[in-house]
Amino acid sequence: MAGRQQPDRRDRIGYWQAVDSGRLLLMAAAAMLVIAAFVGTAIADKLHAPGERIYWPPALAFGGFIALGELLRLALPGGRESAPIAMVGAMSYALLLGVPGHAARQSALLVIAVAAVGMAVGALPHIAAGRSAGITGICSRIVAVSCVAFIFRLVMVLSARFADRPWELAFAVMTLLVFFGWLVDSVVGALIRADDVGARFSVAILDEMRLQWPLGLAVGASVIITVFSVKEVGLWVLAVFIGPLLVTQIAFRRYAGIRATYLQTVRSLARVTEVAGYVEAGHSRRVSKLAVSVGRGLGMPEPELLALEYAALMHDIGQLSLTDPIPGGATVLVTPADQDRIAELGSEVIREAGVLDDVADLVRCQSWPARGHDPAPPLGSMIIRAANAFDDMVGTSIDRERCATALDHLRLDPIGYDAGVVAALAEVAGRRVPSRM
Repeated sequence: MAGRQQPDRRDRIGYWQAVDSGRLLLMAAAAMLVIAAFVGTAIADKLHAPGERIYWPPALAFGGFIALGELLRLALPGGRESAPIAMVGAMSYALLLGVPGHAARQSALLVIAVAAVGMAVGALPHIAAGRSAGITGICSRIVAVSCVAFIFRLVMVLSARFADRPWELAFAVMTLLVFFGWLVDSVVGALIRADDVGARFSVAILDEMRLQWPLGLAVGASVIITVFSVKEVGLWVLAVFIGPLLVTQIAFRRYAGIRATYLQTVRSLARVTEVAGYVEAGHSRRVSKLAVSVGRGLGMPEPELLALEYAALMHDIGQLSLTDPIPGGATVLVTPADQDRIAELGSEVIREAGVLDDVADLVRCQSWPARGHDPAPPLGSMIIRAANAFDDMVGTSIDRERCATALDHLRLDPIGYDAGVVAALAEVAGRRVPSRM
């Protein structure tokens, strides 16, 4: 038993050592909000504060709705996780105008407490199944919902009988607040992702918004419909809304699944050259990781990084047409004419798929020099060319002098390799060596 427990302890220590300061700050902020919510709600209920006592039917109904949404959270491209149904429940409770026969009584602190409990309950089955608890996502959602709840509560205090005002006013206020909540969640997600992958924040926030806006639009529309429906009909409409929300979530899940299948297929295809002995084992994966890291350093958006990853994985597929394999698969050692032929043949193979034309173009142009070619190669192709040459010369070696020699070789050829790409590659290589020691 002791032999099995020791690795678990090291894993836990390693996890907390690996948690970056941004995540810790987010967790601390969410923890303080939740603690304040429980303490404040308990005190207000005990003191029978007017308008602050817990009205249990909405709290239980929306808490269950949030828990179900957290249980059904989905994985998005890029290793992200989202819980749109949980966000619909939490935002709807934060903006609740009331239920038939009762005015809105939920305080901002009560909203936070209900959201936290619901999300925690929904995360328990994931933990029991050995999956990630999704603490970062839960904290991000709690912070976003908290901001919306406090602002909405302030609006209701400043505007007496807000729920009885014309519905257009409530609609406008809720639309702005839902957008603000989505924006907070996106900004927090972008900050965490920029820290995780080393991307620029300006690029990370645009990528996050580009990916999240369809979900955000669906969540926002669902929140507004839910709030008005509950006010007029009652809490039972929550059960009715689960169906359309599940259909929307299934559509996003299928999209993420298709993308994951694409990547798995590309990785399998890339291994053909390794299995056939045309390139060294692991070469395509190393070039792909280098290329994506360099692309991030140069500020490429996520859709372009995905195409770059595919192209880098399959950049050597054209070598399958060679009668005699290149020693070690190092295309940097062959003539420019042979490099062009390998790139052209690889591009034709990829183009046959019919859905990866942009990837085929990157593979086709990887043999072009960075300067003096008309037309000029795209940035992704120049990155693949430099990453491939670097890995051909370095391979799996972690020797600093060998890495420095390879980088000097690229710098001394400003016609063949772009100076900006080589500079970004040098920065990535500088992180690569110590990380493997």
